[in-house]
Amino acid sequence: MITGLFKGFSYVFSGLSLITQQGIRPFVVVPLLINIVIFSGGIWLATSQLDAWMARLLPSWLTWLEWLLWPVFAVLIFFAVFYVFSIVANILAAPFNSVLAERVEARLNGQPIPEFEGYKSLPALIVRTFRSELGKLWYMGKWLILLLIITVIPGVNIIAPIAWTLFGAWMLAIEYADYPMGNHNLFFKDELIALKKHRSEALGFGWLLSLMTAIPVVNFFAMPVGVAGGTAFWVRKLSEPV
Repeated sequence: MITGLFKGFSYVFSGLSLITQQGIRPFVVVPLLINIVIFSGGIWLATSQLDAWMARLLPSWLTWLEWLLWPVFAVLIFFAVFYVFSIVANILAAPFNSVLAERVEARLNGQPIPEFEGYKSLPALIVRTFRSELGKLWYMGKWLILLLIITVIPGVNIIAPIAWTLFGAWMLAIEYADYPMGNHNLFFKDELIALKKHRSEALGFGWLLSLMTAIPVVNFFAMPVGVAGGTAFWVRKLSEPV
């Protein structure tokens, strides 16, 4: 478990190294600019609304523990806000991230991405992609409902930061594995199978990205690092036969 977590961390560092390499840098520009704009909004929202959200989250009967719980709930809020904003950023940057993943994969192993099979294949591909995205939204939604219930129940919400952190790490691993796997016509169901096989590495990868996402300024680089690191994860582990 611990070894897997540290291995997952290594993919983030690989991603950071890859996006600085000549030939890769030009494909980082657009995702980076999108991230800067989106996360600047997230930073403003989180800082301006922090006190109001804290007042709602912290039950009155636990005010005597405010000195201990305040930083815990503050971390929860920042993780939640920046995770939501990372979803928005990834949606907007998806086409550019797919190209970045393709270039990174070519750099790592020199293997070409499967060629376009012709316009006759588009309808089936669109339907499969749509079903995959619906599956991802359903998967995310049912866990979000549980997390929200945990978050609003006094006493129980003490474990909410841990639950949100695990959820965020897992979903970010899914998000960034999506680009290289999507380039190989593999979708959400395929991702889950592969990631569950390497669960601890996926959590380590996603957790360190979550940490990057929650740190102002550093979070500007989280998306391109995540795409490049997710591609390294795909090439080195996830592409193995399941």
